[in-house]
Amino acid sequence: MPARKSKGARKVKKVMHEYKHGELKSGGRKKVKSRKQAVAIALSEARKSGAKIPKKGAKKKSASKKSSSKKSSSKKRGGSKRKSTKKS
Repeated sequence: MPARKSKGARKVKKVMHEYKHGELKSGGRKKVKSRKQAVAIALSEARKSGAKIPKKGAKKKSASKKSSSKKSSSKKRGGSKRKSTKKS
């Protein structure tokens, strides 16, 4: 027996099917021609139906702090703090 798909996966599949067949409309008026726009509509509708889908740009927090300490200990260039010597 196959595993059940989540609510979000079913909604995305339905919307992408509409897009492929030219039935998906944006705002009820114009047909959607962009695949990116179709995906955005699908995820939006899935969220409205109650699926737990993270928002765009949401990243998981890393457990280790080592990666952040490496950034702060990187070598700095000393070009901005040069001593000026003036000859008379």
